[in-house]
Amino acid sequence: MTFDELLEKHLMDGDVKREYDALEPEFQIIHAMLDARIKEDLTQQQLADRIGIDRADLSKLENGNANPSLRTLKRIAEGLGRKLSIEFLPKDGLEGAKK
Repeated sequence: MTFDELLEKHLMDGDVKREYDALEPEFQIIHAMLDARIKEDLTQQQLADRIGIDRADLSKLENGNANPSLRTLKRIAEGLGRKLSIEFLPKDGLEGAKK
């Protein structure tokens, strides 16, 4: 069974799905950091050196064991030659709908 198949199976459980959905923004940030670092062909140590943080701290961010501040996210983006973009999206595609 692949990871995606296992995840899909577990997400059928309503409690698991709610928790997973609640953590989605953190997963997106982690994925974006890892994807950009890999595309730049940088090790954790190289990126940590570029942005002036300890490699262990960068590892904690990439593993989801620490929550980066906005300032740290900006430093990471700069170190990766990128700009940080944050947006608020409508829930369930309900653009402009009143809740």
